[in-house]
Amino acid sequence: MSFQQLLEQGYVLLDGAMGTILQQEGLQPGEMPELLNLTAPERIAAIHRDYAAAGAQVLYANTFGANARKLAHGLPPGTDVRAAARETVTAGVRLARSAAAGRALVALDIGPLGEMLEPLGTLPFETAYEIFREQALAGAAAGADLAVVETMTDLGEMRAAVLAVRENTDLPVMATMSFEANGRTFTGCGAGSAALTLTGLGVAALGLNCSLGPGEAAGIVAELARWTPLPLVVKPNAGLPDPSGGGYSVPAAEFAAQLCRLAELGARVFGGCCGTTPDTVRALHAALRALPFAPRAAAPPPAVCSASKVVPLDRVRVIGERINPTGKKRFKEALLNRDTDFILNEGLTQCRAGADILDVNVGMPGIDEKGTMARVVQALQGVTDAPLQIDSADPEAVEAGLRLCHGKAIVNSVNGDEAVLARILPLVKRYGAAVVGLTMDERGIPSAARERADIARRILERALEHGIPAGDVYIDCLTLTASAEPAAPEETLRALALVKEELGLKTLLGVSNVSFGLPERALVNRTFLAMALGRGLDLPILNPGDTAMMDTVFAARVLRQGDKDAAEFIARFAGAKQEPVQASAPAASAEETLRRAVPRGLKEEAGRAAEELAQTRESMDIIDGILIPALDEIGTEFDAGRIFLPQLIAAAQAAQSAFAVLNARLARAGGERRNKGTIVLATVHGDVHDIGKNIVKILLENYGYDVRDLGRNVPPAEIAEETRRTEAPLVGLSALMTTTLPAMAGTIRALRESGLPCRVMVGGAVLTPEYAQKIGADFYARDAKAGVDIARAVFGDQPAPEGYSN
Repeated sequence: MSFQQLLEQGYVLLDGAMGTILQQEGLQPGEMPELLNLTAPERIAAIHRDYAAAGAQVLYANTFGANARKLAHGLPPGTDVRAAARETVTAGVRLARSAAAGRALVALDIGPLGEMLEPLGTLPFETAYEIFREQALAGAAAGADLAVVETMTDLGEMRAAVLAVRENTDLPVMATMSFEANGRTFTGCGAGSAALTLTGLGVAALGLNCSLGPGEAAGIVAELARWTPLPLVVKPNAGLPDPSGGGYSVPAAEFAAQLCRLAELGARVFGGCCGTTPDTVRALHAALRALPFAPRAAAPPPAVCSASKVVPLDRVRVIGERINPTGKKRFKEALLNRDTDFILNEGLTQCRAGADILDVNVGMPGIDEKGTMARVVQALQGVTDAPLQIDSADPEAVEAGLRLCHGKAIVNSVNGDEAVLARILPLVKRYGAAVVGLTMDERGIPSAARERADIARRILERALEHGIPAGDVYIDCLTLTASAEPAAPEETLRALALVKEELGLKTLLGVSNVSFGLPERALVNRTFLAMALGRGLDLPILNPGDTAMMDTVFAARVLRQGDKDAAEFIARFAGAKQEPVQASAPAASAEETLRRAVPRGLKEEAGRAAEELAQTRESMDIIDGILIPALDEIGTEFDAGRIFLPQLIAAAQAAQSAFAVLNARLARAGGERRNKGTIVLATVHGDVHDIGKNIVKILLENYGYDVRDLGRNVPPAEIAEETRRTEAPLVGLSALMTTTLPAMAGTIRALRESGLPCRVMVGGAVLTPEYAQKIGADFYARDAKAGVDIARAVFGDQPAPEGYSN
């Protein structure tokens, strides 16, 4: 029986944990469980057999970290890690298949690489893709029935893994991410964004695993269910480990009972992660047999998303038009000079002015459009949470943008020309995007509304043939110039109304062409916009910096019942009349530029502004008077949930650019920035994930602390020795995996037994304040910003924030 058949016939039961059982059997911190496929195969096979006997219908092969990147940390120097990864994957899949003995399917298990992808980190997307590709090919060749991509926190890394499997094998994919109690992953990816993106990529089922216990999963499952019709997967931890007894906090029967309640919300695939055992699976098996089953069928509402923000198309949404070189001399210069900060500023300014979606067009003679599109799309995602519309006539540029767009994008555009449809629609389907259809074909733009509506119907039919849902097809009926063709605007509006009435599709329209060649263009534009909105326009493309145009949009939302209780309209006009937001900021002083560049994450601009400002002001004055307050401002936004990790990191990196300039000037003058204190950071023994620790390091260094980063998989004795040698008053410990929490407890114990007077802060996706207190930590850091607040408290810069101290 195939995995798809399992999904259609009833609830699917997965297995439980592998790592925590091996740990209970003596696996030591730092040992890689995947290598036991080769060195102790019977131990692995026995666990698989126990899960199959308990009723599991899918066994996860012991291949979670069996990739060249991770195995490099556990193999002797000089080992061919790529060959070792293939051998380990092959052995793992074959062991699971042998143990299943026909009773269960076998899933190739693919976990995260433990490094952050660009732009948040340094790992290129295609490097990650290639690592996952090799793992996928080895698993498929060894006989896996499906692939599971699990425990991901970065939607970009998840996409790299899913694409690697989908593009290189025939294996169905089940994809699960690790969410925190706030409904987001560590990097800020929301459940809705994950659901929309993964559904578009063609996975067979999606959901959550690890991090949370079964009692905390309901809200996340409900949000996933809102945005996907696919079967939902729930595979949480059995709570947290007991530091004294070693067991986990949720017993098998209670775990099964809590998990089965999630079936009402859409859960169809059940299993357990850290701390679960064959007894857990056995209890789940018994509980699921008593539950009535019905396949999920409801289609989600139309929407697009970035990794951290879903934009439902439930009301008028504005697409910002300013990232486009047409008619913009300064923008063309920025493209030629690779001035990415200028382009990012255009995007950020539009978002501030009310753009819901950003159109991205970088096509002009003399540049590499494909490479530029990739660079700009990647950079924009580091500073803004707006979904993107990839706008190009070049299929290679379109694919370059889609590949690196970590969310559900829009492609602008196709038209009724069959050759164009054949080139672009497969890309739209492969990457799970929506698509704009222009009502023209190889003959040009028809003058009559009926002919344009007929082309729209043809585009819809071709999209459906490619498996693109009707809800992901948006029609642009094309605005022509009133001065040249007086009847054209009315024909456009008639065509728009026909598309809405006959096809029921979302509509999109660029507005400003209508006024070309006429006086009072702004008046003509906003009048035409109002007329189009009255005919049902959903997605106007316009300059959000045009206040009058945006006022019209806000009014239309009220009149079309898209603004509940007119709350946004009232808020917009409750105070003084808003000043227009300039699409391109006027010339500013170096200080103003620096104050703006850091929160916006504009690295090059921040460095240039710091260099200019340092000509007239002392470096330390700039640091203390501008950079630190700017970091405080962005930290406040992060704490309030108004920005997420990508924007926080971008701001920190922009500050680093300025610090580098100022520190160099201090060194040339024979001075240096005051060291606020020494902090030792490490990822605990057995854990090779250091993403969170690295982010904490960046922020702490920005605030002036001397950070001694010991890396990952660090034994307790090494941490204690470095703390003694440096006399560091504060130690920060990180752990991503539940299986390495005992090593964190052991490290704290070693520090205490050494008699060191240091304070200890701990952090990681699986930690809670209560657990931090249980293992003897002084502080629990819920995120990187909290780590800075704790450091400032320990070193006397400010009181400890409420809730951080244990």
